[in-house]
Amino acid sequence: MSTLRFDVPASFVVFLVSVPLSLGVAAVAGAPLIAGLIAAVVGGVVAGALGGSRFQVSGAATGLPVVVAGLVDQFGWPATAAITAAAGVLQILFGVGKMGRLALSLSPAVVRGMLAGIGLTIVFGQLHVVLGGTADGEVLVNLGQLPRQLVNPVWGAVLVGAVTVAVMVLWPKVPRGNMIPAPLVAVVAATAVSAVSMTVAIPTVSLPDNPLSGLSLPQIPSGGVAAIGLAVLTVALVASMESVLSAVAIDKMHTGPRADLDRELIGQGAANIVSGALGGFPISGGIARGSTNIAAGARSRASVILQGIWTALFVLLLANVLELIPMAALAGVLIVVGARLVHAGQLRNLKLHGELAVYGATVLGVVAFGLLEGVAIGLAVAMVRALYRLTHTTVHVKQWPDGWRVDVGGSLVFLGVGKLVRALRQIPPGEQVSLRLHIDFMDHAAFEAIDDWRAGYENRGGLVEVDEVHDTFYSRARKGEPGRRKTVLLRTPPFRRWRDWLPEPRKPVVDGALEYERMTAPLVRPFLAELAEQGQRPQQLFITCADSRVLPNLITSTGPGDQFCVRNIGNLVPVHGRSEEDSSVGAAIEFAVDVLAIPTIVVCGHSHCGAMKAVLAGSSEPGSRLHSWLRNATSSLARVDGTDDVERLAVTNVVEQLGNLRTYPSVRLAERQGRLRLVGMYFNLSEARVYLVDPVGCVLVPLQSLESIG
Repeated sequence: MSTLRFDVPASFVVFLVSVPLSLGVAAVAGAPLIAGLIAAVVGGVVAGALGGSRFQVSGAATGLPVVVAGLVDQFGWPATAAITAAAGVLQILFGVGKMGRLALSLSPAVVRGMLAGIGLTIVFGQLHVVLGGTADGEVLVNLGQLPRQLVNPVWGAVLVGAVTVAVMVLWPKVPRGNMIPAPLVAVVAATAVSAVSMTVAIPTVSLPDNPLSGLSLPQIPSGGVAAIGLAVLTVALVASMESVLSAVAIDKMHTGPRADLDRELIGQGAANIVSGALGGFPISGGIARGSTNIAAGARSRASVILQGIWTALFVLLLANVLELIPMAALAGVLIVVGARLVHAGQLRNLKLHGELAVYGATVLGVVAFGLLEGVAIGLAVAMVRALYRLTHTTVHVKQWPDGWRVDVGGSLVFLGVGKLVRALRQIPPGEQVSLRLHIDFMDHAAFEAIDDWRAGYENRGGLVEVDEVHDTFYSRARKGEPGRRKTVLLRTPPFRRWRDWLPEPRKPVVDGALEYERMTAPLVRPFLAELAEQGQRPQQLFITCADSRVLPNLITSTGPGDQFCVRNIGNLVPVHGRSEEDSSVGAAIEFAVDVLAIPTIVVCGHSHCGAMKAVLAGSSEPGSRLHSWLRNATSSLARVDGTDDVERLAVTNVVEQLGNLRTYPSVRLAERQGRLRLVGMYFNLSEARVYLVDPVGCVLVPLQSLESIG
């Protein structure tokens, strides 16, 4: 019943998208158009049945037209079909060898650059078709010939292409337009325009009168073994990478079981063997078809298999309908598809992460030299960047009243030894030097450089103290037990108290700020710069005590922009409308709920609370501001009347303050509408553990229940 209700309609929608895409991909590569349809049929039935992804729809590989075009020029189409089948065998070996997840280790900047390069290649080629010409297999040739094509366009083809592009762009904005796929609407509209208004004939899809007679069976390629092997490897790698990455992307669109990537490679390999044997185009999974399948409501792989069957029936029985489609219409579809592969909006994120050079090198490499060469160039640049990051060392030398301090950060290997030694030699002789190593690795060359400098400096009357912050590479090396791996876990907390590291004379605020500027600011600057532009969108209002031992961001693992925090003595929330109400707390609550639309408010108490001790003992001075403020905990004290248990009072106080929150109209309204949750939390200082507070029994709930907060 589920198949009939959901998968059958979804399969028909995907079929309508798959046919024009398959024809367009084959046209770009200079392959027989029937080859693209064969790939659509085989990809649906074979890869759909055997693959590891339930919703990925396979067909003519959108990432391979440039590669296939080169193979057709070099070997001819029948030999290219044989190369496709051989690539399928290699893909099966990839899957059996559990290599599916290796593709995920590819730098995202390289992947995005590869897709952008493919997109630009498609756009530059298909512009010629929209202008009434034909596309060349070489991108640079297409670019060189484009000005001449612009001067002498075929206006009928231009009109058809323009209609196609306009519909592709505007149709998704039509209310409920997603019920019918944009490529289908665009091709139908462009075909109708061509049929009713064209006085000049323009090229249309051309299929054999008998499609089966147009099958081109594979032939063994003629040429050098190295050239053939490279061709097989290229098709296998690109098709595998496109399929695996698409499967991972499609997994993010549904909540069902994740794709088995190794099985997906085996299914893709089997499909390419069959497609190549029938003279079809190379096959891979595609995000466009898969996302359409999910959006159409598919529930199982039955929709994927059925769309392949619909394609076969359509080609065999209604091929004459396909021949009405103008080539310019297919080109228009592919121009939009290619343009969307560029994703210019990602450039800002790539720049923030220092990956723009990798992206740009990959794009230029794909456009100028080809897909494989472009990816290789991008990987080379990425490896150089990674090597720089892994071996980059920061050295800061500063004079203090009691001597000199040298801070070294990063990975300390032989490539950074020269920089370190030059900095150390700037220190005058006879001084007291604190060498602080904030490093995650030290090789033998770095150890020898530091140890030799230390021995020489101390021989000249100086004193050197080596302080290792994260690991003990230097100390262990002196004992003959050097560390051979990078540090994974910190051996110290993610902070240090002022009294543990500040030199004499101590200036805690100034020196602490300088330490932040030196060590922390470079790490958080990209995040804060983004928040400065976008504004704050915190997910919780965190009301807690002003106790210096309670660090909200530390105990909730939150960072900049995550938490809107209010701290006061005793984590108290004055009842709304009372004369002693502190307006700043009320203002913060209303701002958080009404302006920031925060979905969660947390009231967090803690053990060993001085405010609760004062409430229980009645030790605050009557008439003082503190005494007036602590009156907001009177109801909490009343609930534990007859006990002197401070910790019980602290837990009960959390529950009382949650009740006080509900006296605010904004809070009541948001909670009633399901937009807001109130959560009680408790931090045990001695255990360094966080608990939830059950408001019904005023009891603590173990940490594992924190997952329910969201």
